[in-house]
Amino acid sequence: MTPSEVRDPPVLGGPMAWLVWAIAVAFVVYYFSFQTGYAIVNSSVQKDLGLSISQVGLIAAIYTWVFALCQFMSGPLLDRLGARTVLLPAIALVTLGIFVFANAMNFEMLLLSQALIAIGACTGFVGAGYVGGTWFGWAKFSFMFGLVQFSASLFSAFNQNLLSWVLTIFQWHVLFNYVGVLGIALLVVAAMFLRDPAPIEAPGGQRFGSFLAGVVQSMLNVARVPHVWMAAAFGALCFGVMLGLGIVWGPKLLTVRGHDIGTANVAASFLWLGLAAGCFVAPWISDKLRRRKLPILVGITIQVVSLSLLLFTQSIGVTADVLLCFLFGFGNSAHMLAFSTASDVVDPSHIGTSAAIVNGFMFILGGIMISRPGVRIGLGLHQGVQPSSLEMAQFAGRPLLIAICAAFVIALVIKETHPKRRASRK
Repeated sequence: MTPSEVRDPPVLGGPMAWLVWAIAVAFVVYYFSFQTGYAIVNSSVQKDLGLSISQVGLIAAIYTWVFALCQFMSGPLLDRLGARTVLLPAIALVTLGIFVFANAMNFEMLLLSQALIAIGACTGFVGAGYVGGTWFGWAKFSFMFGLVQFSASLFSAFNQNLLSWVLTIFQWHVLFNYVGVLGIALLVVAAMFLRDPAPIEAPGGQRFGSFLAGVVQSMLNVARVPHVWMAAAFGALCFGVMLGLGIVWGPKLLTVRGHDIGTANVAASFLWLGLAAGCFVAPWISDKLRRRKLPILVGITIQVVSLSLLLFTQSIGVTADVLLCFLFGFGNSAHMLAFSTASDVVDPSHIGTSAAIVNGFMFILGGIMISRPGVRIGLGLHQGVQPSSLEMAQFAGRPLLIAICAAFVIALVIKETHPKRRASRK
């Protein structure tokens, strides 16, 4: 009997459900903490390998672009193959990519490491959401998905501060070899316990071409729903800015505002702490109010105000800047409701696919948001703007603020989709 076979149906929401969910979330935390940790180590990597500032941004952007392209396939694969079949190879790929990163000797190896990690990681976040739906019931999909992002963001914030300290003891090469060993341990645990609540009827007798055609058809069925794309658009604009600030540009902006690099790293970590708090609260409030649109608009408004203050006002102290970072992250949790509102309008059998489309679009925009400030810095230098000045930060960060404002406009025109509110109108 294989670990994925079940003699007696497990209890949904029981101890086994929490164990499987914890393994899936541990995978998300593992690769997401690595990626957000890049914000801390990129200066060391840049110095040791002689990289330019544009290469530093491109390395992070390559991850998001490869991730996004592969992401669109992850949902249909989960819907058709189940979590165990998809997530085990994914964990192995991410672990391999981290070892390549740890032992990179040049720019090309760094790009390869990011591509390997992205291919494996593309199933992680959606996979954890899928596990939450299958093991706890689709009615709790929104809340369980919020808990996934809460866990990932919380550990990312902790991870950034931990890395700042650990890098005073180990070189980044050594550190990430240890991180790779943790990946091997996670793979072993997942192989032992990760499974689906019911056996998945794998298309064993189906030819690969027919199977692939079925996957594409699932994507097309969801893609025909305009609301899914509107949800993906506002979610991508919000989360793309969060990635840009949280992975590369947040600490750099805060140093321009007068803080030393250690303080800037700690302050930037509050972006993720705010997101963690918001992701714990936003889905709960949405379900409590039976509304999607109102919490989304409130969250985006908080982002516009806090980012404007970070970009266009002088710092009045580290406490105020930490608070602004926390508020921006808290408001950014509105992007999680993009998954909720998209899942509201599709068949339950296509919820994984809808989540993949939304998440894929988020990371396409994320790649642009990560790389765009670096391009703007180059343009600003050419135009004579002083480097490391608030004027340069404003010039480079303007696309981020415009993206948040565009998300607000889209959120204004989307329809309310909460199932209970729609049912009450019938």
